[in-house]
Amino acid sequence: MSRTIKEPNNPMPKEWKASELSQNFIADYKAFNFVDGEGVRCSLYVSGCKFMCPGCYNVVAQNFHYGQPYSQELEDQIIEDLSKDYVQGLTLLGGEPFLNTDVCIQLSRRIRKEFGHTKDIWSWTGYTWDELQVETEDKLELLSLIDVLVDGRFLEAEKDLTLQFRGSANQRIIDVPKSLAQDEVVIWDKLVR
Repeated sequence: MSRTIKEPNNPMPKEWKASELSQNFIADYKAFNFVDGEGVRCSLYVSGCKFMCPGCYNVVAQNFHYGQPYSQELEDQIIEDLSKDYVQGLTLLGGEPFLNTDVCIQLSRRIRKEFGHTKDIWSWTGYTWDELQVETEDKLELLSLIDVLVDGRFLEAEKDLTLQFRGSANQRIIDVPKSLAQDEVVIWDKLVR
């Protein structure tokens, strides 16, 4: 008997729009952690994802109404936490940051205004780099504000817990500024495995 392997949802270009889906909810905020990217990080978990990757580690955050509404108070707390000299940057995860662009762009713009590039911004996404290149303007704007992108859906068949900052072998850790400048994917230069 053959076992059917479930796959994540695969959107057509511009099929999923943050303006139609996002409820601007936050699943969680974790200050001062070491797991969501390089160095000490503040991590914002946005609510809502339509990829529905089988084996997703954060299934509750797939619901666009999970958690609490994003607030100015939370944003101010994130900025205060990021101001600590030992904090390297912010990580956007979820859920799907690129389906919650209002929140993620607002926060990322403020980080750039207040810290310039002294704090880096990482994001995970189920979209691949190539998919994002033909997506909506808000997704492209968010991409332009990010330093490091972990792209691609989580695939159970390619699950590998020994990989650095990702769960399946298809996912890549991308240097966004270099990739945008060279118009091709440039892998993060600190990749170990």
